[in-house]
Amino acid sequence: MEEPQYLQEEEPKSWWKTIISFILVLLVIAMLVVYFFYPFDTIDFGIKSAGNTNFSLMNNSVDANGANEQFYENMRFPSPSISYKIDDCPLQKKNDMEGAFEILANLTLLEFYPIDSNEEISVTCDDTNRVEGGLFIAGEGGPTNITRAGEFNVIFHGMVLLIKESKCERPNVAIHELLHALGFEHSLNPNNIMYNISKCDQLIGGDTIDLINELYTLPSYPDLALENVSATINRKFLDTNISIRNNGFKEAGATNIMIYADDKLVKEVELSPMGIGHGSIIMLENVLVISLNVKELKFVINSDFDELDKKNNEIILSV
Repeated sequence: MEEPQYLQEEEPKSWWKTIISFILVLLVIAMLVVYFFYPFDTIDFGIKSAGNTNFSLMNNSVDANGANEQFYENMRFPSPSISYKIDDCPLQKKNDMEGAFEILANLTLLEFYPIDSNEEISVTCDDTNRVEGGLFIAGEGGPTNITRAGEFNVIFHGMVLLIKESKCERPNVAIHELLHALGFEHSLNPNNIMYNISKCDQLIGGDTIDLINELYTLPSYPDLALENVSATINRKFLDTNISIRNNGFKEAGATNIMIYADDKLVKEVELSPMGIGHGSIIMLENVLVISLNVKELKFVINSDFDELDKKNNEIILSV
């Protein structure tokens, strides 16, 4: 009886398949290495500023006599609703101050409300007569905490010190010092209530009322802005510096920055909440970019809340 014969596999053929597969794998790896690490020309996108894409006011902050109306340009509190606290004042001075708040509230977009602590305007009183340059000092006032935020100088706290009671029908001294706390300078006009010598017939200038209303027309929103962006692509890797600031009147909530290369998302960066006037610089290195011959980079703040201006949330860099 013959023994069964077994067919043997052709070992040389299998061996060549293995060699060819190995060579193909090496070729693929080599191509990937060339693609990702071959020193292609470095693409420098340079530096770009968002410019003055922020809102602007149509005032020159100068009164009819050519004097600056405010200590700094565009001074305002974060909101037209401003808190105050009157501390340790006799009844007459307290009534004068409350009357000043009411008069300005009736003439402008502002409203004032009392609070027990952490007030925005602190009012105190002094019964001691003070003399300077031969004149009695009636009061003192002004902003005490200011932060620069884009086009605005945002007042976080102001103070009013009433020294002399007003002898006028209207509380001119209290109004004068309150306007100082709101950022207003002295006027050169003797008939203006902001003149440095007080008289009962002085009036609040119409330009002052107009400027207050103009300053507080804008809503109390945050305003995140891309201020400067620079970028370089080297060997398929992106290096970039991004400068962001909140130029609004309210803290900006957490959000993110989206980075696109020729409309393809390459990176998403989280942004923490940002206070009024606060900024941040983000530096990224070796961000992989798949696209070949990138012509355009786009940086977008992807906020889902209201802002004063969304136009400054995007910067495009081109070769």
